[in-house]
Order: sequence, then structure tokens, then C-alpha cells
Amino acid sequence: MIELDGVSYRYNGSVALGELSLRVEPGEKAVLLGANGTGKSTLLKILAGLLAPTSGTYRYQGEAVDPKRLRNAARNRRFRREVALLFQNPDAMLFNPTVFDEIAFGPRQLGLKDVDDRVRRWAGALGVAAHLDRPPFGLSGGEKQKVALAALLVLEPELLLLDEPAAALDPRSTGWLVDFLADLPVTVLTSTHNLSLAPELGSRALVLGEDHGLIHDGPIEAFLADPERLVAANLVHIHRHRHGGLEHRHYHAHDWE
Repeated sequence: MIELDGVSYRYNGSVALGELSLRVEPGEKAVLLGANGTGKSTLLKILAGLLAPTSGTYRYQGEAVDPKRLRNAARNRRFRREVALLFQNPDAMLFNPTVFDEIAFGPRQLGLKDVDDRVRRWAGALGVAAHLDRPPFGLSGGEKQKVALAALLVLEPELLLLDEPAAALDPRSTGWLVDFLADLPVTVLTSTHNLSLAPELGSRALVLGEDHGLIHDGPIEAFLADPERLVAANLVHIHRHRHGGLEHRHYHAHDWE
């Protein structure tokens, strides 16, 4: 479904993403890990067609994705319907007067005929049906995230890209999200800083290093069980702990979004 060949991206002359080559097969659920600034969000935006690689080739379903091809109306319409990106901050995605209009926006833009049925079905699936007549700006952070996700899933995409989707969720909602994504019959690539949550989101880890390159592509459990690789990726650190008069050092992970 996804094929990157030597993809890199530069911003104002600085490397944001460097020489990535990888494949993601249909139906896979993979997790994107890396410290802040390693290029996770940049990679997701490239996969969503919002940024064009500075060099290298990105193919979706065997077809190159680049600005020239996306200027073709039919190709762009298909791509926008099949590939969906959930931003880390849901406020960046919400701009309609009601939750109903928010979820209906995509289907209306694409001229779909069953808009009302789609909106009510996905609002129910995401647990926001009771808010359809409310303005999205008055919702809680978790509710906004669910509305933003419903606004993507209403198009029934083939590829779902999630940028730290649990950032605004409380523990109960995070548990719900894990179960919901596990049952979703689409290809999912999720970025997260939360190492405890990561194995619940996929069995394959794609790890970006501080040089903006791919430093691990494989089973997530093997990576999480290797303290030295976690330290090298700046995902855990070693610091001193004091217990009474005793002092010792050990690895420590911060599960933050």
C-alpha cells in the first residue's frame, strides 16, 4: 500500500527527514516511534500528500504521489478519500458550526449522496451522536478528537494516519481507542511517544533516530526490550534514584504524548 524509496525532506535547508525506504502492506497496523523533532509528523504529512518529498519517491497503491499527479482532479479525489490524516491537535481540524457539519464536510465536498446516513453511523461508532447539534469548539479535548476522527472515517479510507491520537484522551478513552483501532479493517500507521501504549497499537515499529533516518523497522517487542537501542533513540534515559541513603541508576521511560 505504501512504498517509500529514498524519501527525504528539507525545511529551510535543514534535514527534517532523511533517506527513508520502507513498505507497508495493506491491513498492517504499524507504530511510528521517535523523539521530538525526528520527523514523525513530517513523514505522516508526506504520506497524506500534504508535503512533497525533497527527494525520493512515494508510491501509494503502486502509483507515485507528487504535486503534479495530485493536480489531476480524479486522482486527487480518490487519494483524498482513501488516505486520511488525524492531526495531533484536533483544533487544527475543526472549523464548522456544528459537529454534524464537521463530520459531513468531507462527504459533501466529494459529492457523496448518503451524507446523512454516513454522519449518523460514524457519530454513533465514535460516541459523539449526542453532540451532533453542538459547536465542536465547546467540546472537551477527547470529544474533539473523536469528532475529528469521525470526520475522517466517514469517508471510509483505506489508509489511516494518526499523529499521537491519545494526546487529548483520558485513560478510559485511550483504552477505547486501542480497542476501536484494533477492530478497524484498514491500514493504520500511528505515531506515539507512549512506550506503554505502543505495543497495543501495532506489532511493527518504525523508529526514527535523531539523525532523521530509520533506525529500526521490525517487531515492536524486540525494540522495546532493548534498553541500549531505546537510549540511542532518546526514548528512555538513565538517571539517579535515591531511596533513603541508597542511590542507584536505571533506565527510565516517560510515557508522555
